[in-house]
Parts: sequence; structure tokens; C-alpha cells
Amino acid sequence: MNDKTTLRKGWTTGACAAAGAKAAFEALLTGRFPDPVTIRLPRGERPSFVLAEQSLEAHGAAAGIVKDAGDDPDVTHGVLVRTSVRMTPAGSGVAFKAGPGVGTVTRPGLPLAPGEPAINSGPRAMIADALADVAETHDTRADAEVTVSIPGGETLAEKTWNPRLGIVGGLSVLGTTGVVVPYSCSAWIHSIHRGIDVARANGFTHVVAATGKTSERAARDRFDLPLEAMIDMGDFAGGMLKYLRRHPVPRVTIAGGFAKMVKLAQGNLDLHSARSQVDFARLAETLAGVGADGAQVARARKANTAAEVLDIAGTLPLAQAIADDARKNAQKATRDDGAIEIMVVGRTGQVLALSEAG
Repeated sequence: MNDKTTLRKGWTTGACAAAGAKAAFEALLTGRFPDPVTIRLPRGERPSFVLAEQSLEAHGAAAGIVKDAGDDPDVTHGVLVRTSVRMTPAGSGVAFKAGPGVGTVTRPGLPLAPGEPAINSGPRAMIADALADVAETHDTRADAEVTVSIPGGETLAEKTWNPRLGIVGGLSVLGTTGVVVPYSCSAWIHSIHRGIDVARANGFTHVVAATGKTSERAARDRFDLPLEAMIDMGDFAGGMLKYLRRHPVPRVTIAGGFAKMVKLAQGNLDLHSARSQVDFARLAETLAGVGADGAQVARARKANTAAEVLDIAGTLPLAQAIADDARKNAQKATRDDGAIEIMVVGRTGQVLALSEAG
């Protein structure tokens, strides 16, 4: 999908939880669930949500909403977000609990303290505002305990960053704005930043930022690092390196395939194929610099892929030259010479080159 303007936006788990909380609190006060229920998001949008389930008892109520992430490939699209509300003593305010399928923070370095339910500050604020709106309408106070559950969330969490961030037992309830923007880069970069925060808070002096699973596996085999020290960087080298300027780690290894490291060596910080391309003329010059003959250089200029140029190089140290140049560009981005090293990984996971820090 290249035309982003045609993609449909969706709603975050935090927005679904806030809507469920509002419906449940309204039912506690009036005996009736509003369906659909409308909430106000931080930027002023007022979406309405249809209830997928509802239950009312003497001391609590619960409402469930099926998350619609729009056209974003969100792992939580279609999950049921169930929010339970229980009245608490006057003046107690709003408290939060993790129900089944919602994780608990176990490591320092995240915005939430260890032991807290993984319900981020944005969703907490949306939930509190939704309860306050109901309380104002009925001339009462929003004193309540809110429990968010996501059936099946513990299994789905294995596909997210949560295990390496030290969030156990399920998913995180996320969403600063309440809106899911299809194919948004910001959510991935946010996760990279949190991964760095957790690594720093836990005293890791060496982290690996990998462009994909093959590169990550090769780096873990090479350095024997725990999962929490692995950053799923994807194509967002710039987003990671710029964050490291202000939040440095003593040693950072960037691990990636040859083509992506060629892009980094040529000065690109966004490694996605739609946003940066290999400059084959420059790559041919690099090949010449490691001793290639004229015929090899001419073939490299006309190559269709970076992998083809690597094949043309044969036993020449082209991958090492790319690793060295990529490290120089990464160092420029962090402004911290000596902290970065580059590992170039082949398609089957073999280490083609390592440009060490220092």
C-alpha cells in the first residue's frame, strides 16, 4: 500500500480501555450501559465504540470492546479489551490493575516502576478523564479501581517487545493519542528508545541493534548477550543513533545484512528500501578501493543488487570496507567516537565482517 492517504486509522488499546471504563462506570452509577459509548481523546477526537460484552454486579461492572486498529498491521487488532470498574472509598482516586493478558513491569528503565501494571501513562490519563466526565455528569467523584484484561494477551505478547523489556504476563496497554496511524514509524522508534532505557537502567554495557532476526541471532551467538540487551532496530538506524547521543551505552553493535550496511556506509540513516537506495557507483568505487580490477568494477556499476556486487568481490574484503565506513557514519550520528561497531551478516547468518569500536 503506497498511498498512505487511503489507509484507515484505528484506535489504540488505551482508547478501547478508556471507552470500556466509561461504559462500566456509567453502568455502576445508573444501572445502564451506554452503547455505543463515546469518549474524548487528547487531541479532541470523539470516537464511539460498540460494546462487545457487558456485565453488571453489585460492586462492579465490566465492558468489553473489540479493538479496531484500522489498516495498521497491529498484533492486537481484533482483540477484546475488557475493562472492569469497582468503586473505592471517597478520595481514593483512580487505581489501576493488570487483569489476565495485561503485563506487569519487572525491570527498571520504563516510565512505570517495577510492579506496576503495564498500562502506560497516556491510557491512564484517558481512562481517568473518561471516569471524570461520568462523575461530573452525575455529581459524584471518580474513585475507582480499574482493571484491564486482554484475553489471549499473554500469547500475543510473545510477538512484541515486552519480553525483552521485562514486561511479563501479557501485553502493554498503549496509546498516547488514542489513534493508530497506519504503518506509523513513531511506534517502532518509541520501542527502540524504551529498549535502550531498559538496557541502561539494568546496567548493560553492551547492546546489539539488529536490522532483523537473522542478524540478531548471529549477534547473540557471537556475544552471548541476554535478550534484554538486543534492540530490534529494523530500518530505523537514525532513530536509534540520535537517541544514543543523549542516552549513551558504552558499547553498541549494529548488526545487519550487507545491503542495509551499504546504505549506512553511504550515509543513509533510514535503511528502508522505500526511503533509501544503494548507490552502485559509490559501491563500485569502494570495491575498487579494496583491489578489484577494472572488469569487476564495471560489472559492479551495472549490478542490480548489493548482493550481486558482494558476489563480484569474491574474496576481496568488500564487506569489511563497508563495515568500516558504516561505523564512521554511525559515529558521526552519535557524536561519540569509539562506542559503535558494525557487524555485517550474510543471508544464512554467517558474520561477513566486524568493524570493532575504538
